[in-house]
Amino acid sequence: QVQLVESGGGLVQPGGSLRLSCAASGRTFSNYAMGWFRQAPGKERDIVATISRIGDSTYYTDSVKGRFTISRDNAKNTLYLQMNSLKPEDTAVYYCAVPRNIGYSIHANNNYWGQGTQVTVSS
Repeated sequence: QVQLVESGGGLVQPGGSLRLSCAASGRTFSNYAMGWFRQAPGKERDIVATISRIGDSTYYTDSVKGRFTISRDNAKNTLYLQMNSLKPEDTAVYYCAVPRNIGYSIHANNNYWGQGTQVTVSS
């Protein structure tokens, strides 16, 4: 019954910004780390950013450091990804994720996934 629903994707010019949201339901999400992954055409699904249970620790892949910010609001069961200074290489389907079980690391890709939201960066 875990459900993750992403929103906020779209078409943006290089240098622009987007804010993605993930509405989560079906469990007590404050017990789990959460994260954003992305998959470009012809590529594997890769980690973008992760955040700890209460938001006191974050991880970013090198290519988005300084441009993207992950955050969460556990009272609203919502995960966010603020994306600034977007580049064409950021074009991908972005997925919200949470580990399937307590004790699993989100970095192991053993996760529940949302349906994804398309982000296209093009002039």
